[in-house]
Amino acid sequence: MSAEITKKRLAIAGCGKLGNIVMDAWCKGLLSEYEIVGVLGRSREHARSMAAKAGCPVCESIEELLSMKPDYVAEMASVQLVKDIGEKVLSSGADLVVLSIGAFADEEFYERIKDTARKNHTKVHIASGAIGGFDVLRTVALMGQAETKMVTHKGPQSLKNTPVFRESLMEDKEESEVFAGNAKEAIKLLPTKVNVSVAASLATSGTEKTRFHIISVPGMEGDDHKITAEIDGVKAVVDIYSRTSDIAGWSVVALLQNLVSPIMF
Repeated sequence: MSAEITKKRLAIAGCGKLGNIVMDAWCKGLLSEYEIVGVLGRSREHARSMAAKAGCPVCESIEELLSMKPDYVAEMASVQLVKDIGEKVLSSGADLVVLSIGAFADEEFYERIKDTARKNHTKVHIASGAIGGFDVLRTVALMGQAETKMVTHKGPQSLKNTPVFRESLMEDKEESEVFAGNAKEAIKLLPTKVNVSVAASLATSGTEKTRFHIISVPGMEGDDHKITAEIDGVKAVVDIYSRTSDIAGWSVVALLQNLVSPIMF
């Protein structure tokens, strides 16, 4: 008789669209190795709705969520939430799955998180979000001093309410560069728009050495991210277009599957 498999205990922080993608994947049996033990969300109504799908508690605080003794806490909410709960999660003995990677553009926080994880023998697992190819980008960076560049194309509508937006973008007929700098500067300027730049830079040359450009494209829907890591004799290019943010939620599902799989991709 085969031994009974003990399920991993999963808590979800973030009850919006992306959190519900993970919950729905669990309901469909795509995360059968997990038991969902609690959810934490800014909106009590949204949290109750999501928790009902798994029959799990709605928690009022990160302390209450951690009292459920999760093995993993999956964050799918915001940079600020990562900063608010990161050290507490890791100190509790749980691993942290992070989607809002922009939090790590704050180098002081990034170093604290690494130190906390080391001291508590826990880990941070970074979801790929709207991009992928971290393995090949990291490989090129390890081979030498990689030159890393990222170019993001966005529609002008998605740039509204950001410092780089100007009304003329809505009338432009041609593409227009609205930002050129490094990944660290980009995430400070656009903290909710360029998480992908932090992910790519952490995998390669670092936030200060990764060149970053944002191009406004008239009429474009969605985002196109092209990351290039290059050394002498080797060039890796990752180019992903997505018209929906759903890919970010599904990247968490893929990561959670990988964490419990006997064969890791």
